[in-house]
Amino acid sequence: MDQQYNFDGRVAVVTGAGRGIGRAHALLLGKLGACVVVNDLGGTMEGVGADAGPAHDVASEITAAGGRAIANGNDVSTVDGGQAIIDAAVNEFGRIDIIVNNAGIVRWAGLPECDADNMNANHAVHVMGSFNTTRAAWPHMVEQGYGRIVMTTSTGMFGLLDNLAYATAKAAVVGMARSLTVNGAPHGIKINLIAPAAYTRMAGGMSDTGTMPAEVPQTMTPEFVAPMVAFLASEACTVSGEIYAAGANHFTRIFTAETPGYVHTSEGVPTIDDVGRNWSAINDETGYYVPRDLLDWSAHFMAHR
Repeated sequence: MDQQYNFDGRVAVVTGAGRGIGRAHALLLGKLGACVVVNDLGGTMEGVGADAGPAHDVASEITAAGGRAIANGNDVSTVDGGQAIIDAAVNEFGRIDIIVNNAGIVRWAGLPECDADNMNANHAVHVMGSFNTTRAAWPHMVEQGYGRIVMTTSTGMFGLLDNLAYATAKAAVVGMARSLTVNGAPHGIKINLIAPAAYTRMAGGMSDTGTMPAEVPQTMTPEFVAPMVAFLASEACTVSGEIYAAGANHFTRIFTAETPGYVHTSEGVPTIDDVGRNWSAINDETGYYVPRDLLDWSAHFMAHR
């Protein structure tokens, strides 16, 4: 193994690490030498109940293999819970270098069945859960001039039937990560996102015991996602604010881009007819541009002035 992927001396928090994708992340980081806080409330995929067992099982797997890990059952969706998770890392291992914000729930529904409670529940775990741990760890990372944060988004944000609240929350995480990227740059803190492609409980493909249906390809297991997350959590990662998909032996970058579009050069205020006549140019993806941040986008958008 290349030494730049050695995590000796690094301390990682992985939320939602008791099962599925989070478990795979925690096990790999532990194998690579990181001290790991295995956080999991242990509830159902809808976010109901609690069970300390899964987090303890994964921590035990890491220590049995010669690594260092502790289990943590705090709730990421609360401010106190997020703080307690980071405090556990600092108190047990002396620092915090890496956060993998993986904890999530899903409550399938579209309109009109998807109600405010559904939206709020997904927001609380995916968005506020990622915010709470990150905010708690931020002062430590600023002080040490180093940090790696991996947020979990989803290709579900592209649109999927009866997936409204989950997709909305996962898209919100992208905006949060992009904003944090700007704040973190002066402090050596890099924030990126993973969009996993794997069969899990939430995807309807794995039982609570981790059993996969016989017809599911082996490459769709969470272990095929974890290498990308480990890379994003490593010192070797030099990018920030990016989205990567991983799974099934495939690794890709997902990005938001802007077309060159149509610039109105005639006198007077553009009309609806101007928009209609130039609709093809507005939508033509040839020569698209990928903004680095808001100020970069603004300068590019106004360059014709």
